[in-house]
Amino acid sequence: MNNLEHFNADEFNNTDSAQTSTTQMIGHFINGKVVSKTSKRQPVYNPATGEVSKFVEIADQQTVNEAIQAAERAFPAWRDTPVIKRARVMFKFKQLLEENAGKICELIGQEHGKISHDAQGELQRGIENVEYACGAPELLKGEYSKNVGPDIDSWSEFQPLGVVAGITPFNFPAMVALWMFPMALVCGNCFVLKPSEKAPSVVLFLAELLKQAGLPDGVFNVVNGDKDAVDALLHHAKIQAVSFVGSTPIAEYIYRTATSTGKRCQALGGAKNHAIIMPDADIDNVVTSLLGAAFGSSGERCMALSVAVAVGDEVADVVITKLKQEMQKLKFGYYADSNNDFGPLITQMHKDKVQAYIQSAEQQGAKIVVDGRDAKPVGYEHGFFVGPTLIDQISAEMTSYQQEIFGPVLQVMRVDTMQEAMQLINDHEYGNGTCIYTRDGEAARYFSNNIQVGMVGINVPLPVPVAYHSFGGWKRSLFGDLYAYGPDGVRFYTRRKTITQRWPSAQIREAKQFAMPTLN
Repeated sequence: MNNLEHFNADEFNNTDSAQTSTTQMIGHFINGKVVSKTSKRQPVYNPATGEVSKFVEIADQQTVNEAIQAAERAFPAWRDTPVIKRARVMFKFKQLLEENAGKICELIGQEHGKISHDAQGELQRGIENVEYACGAPELLKGEYSKNVGPDIDSWSEFQPLGVVAGITPFNFPAMVALWMFPMALVCGNCFVLKPSEKAPSVVLFLAELLKQAGLPDGVFNVVNGDKDAVDALLHHAKIQAVSFVGSTPIAEYIYRTATSTGKRCQALGGAKNHAIIMPDADIDNVVTSLLGAAFGSSGERCMALSVAVAVGDEVADVVITKLKQEMQKLKFGYYADSNNDFGPLITQMHKDKVQAYIQSAEQQGAKIVVDGRDAKPVGYEHGFFVGPTLIDQISAEMTSYQQEIFGPVLQVMRVDTMQEAMQLINDHEYGNGTCIYTRDGEAARYFSNNIQVGMVGINVPLPVPVAYHSFGGWKRSLFGDLYAYGPDGVRFYTRRKTITQRWPSAQIREAKQFAMPTLN
């Protein structure tokens, strides 16, 4: 999903001045404090009600420059801070995240619409990345070899890059940010974060918690903004690396722009995640897991299972019948009601986009089994809701199959063989996540060995790696050489320096050597 979508200017301009003056204004976090720098702003919606709940300032180039300058000033002292002291800040930050979990989840619900239990899961996965970053003294200690040659020692160090930037999406405003900056900071870098302008409050609160944890001013900064702010980060000479999560068109743009200016970049893009259902699968278990994987967080996950590929018509018919029955029980609505399974979509614009994909599938010959286009929860009729939608008889040439829908829509494809199912997945332009449901170990092993996708599940619908592994897809789901967080995160936010040293004896002088040095 494009987290740099521009707002509807007419809608904003028609908002009366009284509402503007009384509604909360969200600023930036620069050099250890919340600041208000610009007059340009845009609305932040409560997606469950469809109403403007806040306004967020949109940074201009000068504001971005100030954030980068604050980070640049803070870098020398933070770089030279012993790694154990940097880790202690992360330990305290983890504690504060846990103590303030309720507030963080409430902010996620208010601006994204994510149901409280889902927000708790998002936050916990983010905290796990902070826990991993707390191991920085072990992760950064480098390597040492004594006597690689006569009286010659050699070792390597992992040194910080300098000032780095992150650009995060609306769908996981806490978790994706926590994929990035804890590891970057504990490695000795200073960070400038540009969150989604649709859900900006969470990271400002995280910035305040970092300050409480003892992080020096200027080491972590937040600028809210749109594409202009992103471009200012991409083109600034002092930014050494950029991490991005969002849609593929923007990921490709960010990767090309960042690398053309000499920056290190990892840009995670879109997805079209398939689940192969084999005839020997436990169908009841398949249906249960598909419900959560397809409709959790309203399908606004880059790891959402959006396509079920049934091997055989009999399997497809049983799965669809059971899914249809269970989907009638799903509840969707306001984030604070933990009885709900999922909430609204992020904006009216995105709701219209998801509904257009459903309509296109119907027009191109698919069968709408469960239609969620007329979803209006009682009391929230003006919210950006699309109900759970099930579509059968999808084919590879359909627009809804080729594109990432990013909504609560599950499509079913029918194939005759596992090989045909795998070919569909391997042919798709995205290669983020996939899974297979089977009891056959040979089939599972063949699938995991030969599927052209970066993250694979065996009877696991959402194979998101734990914090001490790394997250990333293949093909047009990832631009760059390194995955996000985990061991690849350490490598992304550091550069290796290898040092070779000898202290020659004062009594012995070496003869001249013009040949390449060897160990002989």
